[in-house]
Amino acid sequence: MPVSNRFYIFVDFDGTITREDVGANIFIKYGKHPDVYDIEMDIRTHKITAFEGWTKLFAVTPGLSMPQILEYAHSFAIDETFKDLVAFAGENNYPLTVLSDGFDNYINLIFNREQITGQTLFANTLVEKANAVVPEFPYGDEECSDCANCKRNHILEMTPDDVITVYIGNGSSDTCPAQFCDYIFAKDDLLKFCEKNRIPYTPYKSFGDVLVRLRELQQKKWPKKRHQAVLKRNEVYKLG
Repeated sequence: MPVSNRFYIFVDFDGTITREDVGANIFIKYGKHPDVYDIEMDIRTHKITAFEGWTKLFAVTPGLSMPQILEYAHSFAIDETFKDLVAFAGENNYPLTVLSDGFDNYINLIFNREQITGQTLFANTLVEKANAVVPEFPYGDEECSDCANCKRNHILEMTPDDVITVYIGNGSSDTCPAQFCDYIFAKDDLLKFCEKNRIPYTPYKSFGDVLVRLRELQQKKWPKKRHQAVLKRNEVYKLG
């Protein structure tokens, strides 16, 4: 069956929509050193799971409060060309989903500040319990250790077989979900992963670069799905 030219677009948040990693920098600012750097490197290199990483980061950041988190997060800038991607998706009726292993508290704060709407968001969340900030993981999957919010599962659950999936990311939590998508836009750790594993990708510096390629793909009558991504998706469906 030929695929449609309809795109389902999935985007990472920290370091992708924002110019810097908000979640990581919160702990660099308020946490104990050098513990924070060691933990964050272990997360990036997959020496520990995302669940373990977040738990350890909060353990070395005693007294962290929600007002501190939100006030600091407010200072982070976004890639302004993300707004162009949001507009492009809206104009063409392409579902746009933000998948983050960070926390919806500061993500929604930044989206509200920037007046960005129309996207779906799946992320971890922070709650206040007994005068402490505690992370919760409503979309965790024990079989998926790369991110506490299983991005892969969201992609598999949301996308019909006859659409083109697009993934845009930069970090270690993007290496798993990107493998299940047809077109990958990568930088930083995700780019290195794609290079190492010979996964086709398009490098980008801003969402402006992404839009150039998506508009090119729009003009094709039947854009091609990535064969290896189809195989990986089918493997998961068979196990299910």
